[in-house]
Amino acid sequence: MALQPAAGARDLNPRQVEANRQVRQQLAEVYRLWGYSEVDPPSIETLKTLAAGGGIASEELVRLVADEPLGLRPELTASIARAACTRMADQPMPLRLWADGNTFRSSLGEGGRQRITQQIQSGVELLGDPSLSADVELMQLLLAAAGALGLGPRHKPTLLIGHHGVLQVLLEQLGAAQREAARSALTAYDQLALAALPLEVEQQRWLSRLLQLRGTPEVVLGQLQQWLGPLPLLQSLREVLELVAPTAEQQGVSLQLDPSFQPHFNLYDGLVLKLVCQGDGVPVAVASGGRYDGLVGRFSTPQSLATMPAAGVGFGFDVEQLRELLWLAP
Repeated sequence: MALQPAAGARDLNPRQVEANRQVRQQLAEVYRLWGYSEVDPPSIETLKTLAAGGGIASEELVRLVADEPLGLRPELTASIARAACTRMADQPMPLRLWADGNTFRSSLGEGGRQRITQQIQSGVELLGDPSLSADVELMQLLLAAAGALGLGPRHKPTLLIGHHGVLQVLLEQLGAAQREAARSALTAYDQLALAALPLEVEQQRWLSRLLQLRGTPEVVLGQLQQWLGPLPLLQSLREVLELVAPTAEQQGVSLQLDPSFQPHFNLYDGLVLKLVCQGDGVPVAVASGGRYDGLVGRFSTPQSLATMPAAGVGFGFDVEQLRELLWLAP
């Protein structure tokens, strides 16, 4: 008889279950206050939906034995975007939706054996609004949720900000053959991989400077403008951050701009975000998200595009990381 759960699974005790419930309830109250409606995306989807157009690696998907290619969702965004472009495309825009539930990811454990991890995610999606105001709303809602949860000075919350488009423009200064390798090295913060690229000395030095470039938005934007000139994309990013800065200061959240930052899943094509707090001796990522217009476009049809622009922004909180950080901390 098996006495332990499967690799990657876990048994929750009553205290942990209650703490999870409290976190989810607090987040739901904030979402509703901001006018977001709850949806319940399926745990089981086609692999084509779950892969999100290649944004999620095949090896991270938990496959099911079935008559058609099916799997368990690794995150909530793709399922909600699919439903918005099909069953909800005739509703007034933009759509403000929230959901929470279990997500599942596959990885290789010791000995090369499959390991399936289960996480509880809670988050929002704002669909059908391509404007900068949607980016601002997303960030302000994330900050409001962090404040409602009680993330304070002792947690040292920092909102890490990047932009897919800015990084793409930066990499255009390299040859086409080197761009993808440079992107991988930068987003992995891998100095050795950068040094191994067959580039000229000046290009190597520039990439090393780019890898180290992170800090307050004003300073980083100033350096980026020196490199790229008066790029409209930089001006748009500056406008968003200037609008969000007062809310971040009020909530005690530091803003850090990092041009080489990209989230784990390659879903995003615009603004990207990660909320990091100080845990028990180590930084802990408690939320992430960004803009994913391209993902919405993949699920769109000519009929849905008539009423719903191919635009989406969203974020998701890791409920169990929040539980350990806020409820079960010593």
